[in-house]
Amino acid sequence: MESLKELYKIGPGPSSSHTLAPQRACAMFLSETEGLNSVKVELYGSLSLTGKGHLTDTIIKKTFDPIKVEIVFMKDWDESFPNGFYLFGFDKNNNLIKKWTVFSTGGGSIQIKERNSTIDKNIYKEKSLQEINVLCDKNGWDYYDYVHYCEGNIENDLNVILDTMIASVEKGLKTEGILPGNLKMERIAHKLYDNAKKIVDESQKKQLLLAAYAYATSEENASAGTVVTAPTLGSCGIMAALMKYCVDDCGIDRKKCIEGLCVGGLFGNLIKTNATISGAVGGCQAEIGVACCMAAACYCYIKGGHRKEIEMAAEIAMEHHLGLTCDPVGGYVIIPCIERNAVGVVRAMDAATLAMELSKVKKNRVSFDMIVDTMNYTGNKLAMELKETGLGGLAIEVEVDSDSYE
Repeated sequence: MESLKELYKIGPGPSSSHTLAPQRACAMFLSETEGLNSVKVELYGSLSLTGKGHLTDTIIKKTFDPIKVEIVFMKDWDESFPNGFYLFGFDKNNNLIKKWTVFSTGGGSIQIKERNSTIDKNIYKEKSLQEINVLCDKNGWDYYDYVHYCEGNIENDLNVILDTMIASVEKGLKTEGILPGNLKMERIAHKLYDNAKKIVDESQKKQLLLAAYAYATSEENASAGTVVTAPTLGSCGIMAALMKYCVDDCGIDRKKCIEGLCVGGLFGNLIKTNATISGAVGGCQAEIGVACCMAAACYCYIKGGHRKEIEMAAEIAMEHHLGLTCDPVGGYVIIPCIERNAVGVVRAMDAATLAMELSKVKKNRVSFDMIVDTMNYTGNKLAMELKETGLGGLAIEVEVDSDSYE
């Protein structure tokens, strides 16, 4: 498995697959191509079908500026991965000097057919949670110990990740107005937060605070703000909301929260390696489902859960998102994405609480590895129309002109 640095990434919204991944690939192409005078980009898969709403064309032009860029939204794609684009670089005489085939694999990660672009491979040699559990049993480790053993310098990076998550929540809570795009949706995180502060019942107050935090980050993402992939930008509100709540409302030590990010990241990394975190491949179960799974494992660890309880929390959270479709209305990461983040963080905490109680009275029959295999199978069975293409589900029920991103 790769480094957690390749799972938690800071970047511009609204979509890790549609903005962050193209930005990274185009920046690499620009830095590695001498004599580049103009560029042609052919977008395929969901990058073509929902690229306008996801700002794909905007981020590509911004990355190459001032070089002239032609962007074409294509249909048929013969490559092995469903989501990607071709980059063609030309010199001043319009001669082709370089071509890249870029796959946007989810969470802002990229693979380039013409070169080895993946970083930090094999940081974690174990490929399943079962293998990790064997090593932990042998050494008397918890999951954080395992991450620290494999990647001991990750805490410094995650300190920045934690700051960025909390900053995205705080900025979102302060910002009002209309979200970009033709949906004309009002930003409401600040209103939810104001209402939450007035609630007397602590349980209800907690839920609305978490929802406000998730809305705040997700609205920042929808506005092309700076957020953190956890594991994607479309699902960035779940872990950010949890971290904001733990640090500022519960007063939990930052070190413990960073350890929790390690544990949650480990589970996200396992799903990324053995299944997918791409909505274009596995549907929204690969985004919101995985984020909920990561948050459940993280929160269970922070609350003092042991490995069996943490595994159960992650499994419960993932199991009950199986089959969740990715059907963004108008290609925007707004409906149903933002609301799903708010629901997801509450479900993550519920999954952690349930796991810590269930583990006292029963042995779980479904392992985490089993649920990852099931999620991968389910994602493969989902219709293409329900995997970030904007061709099915809510995307065809709600009418909106998605030809421009105003």
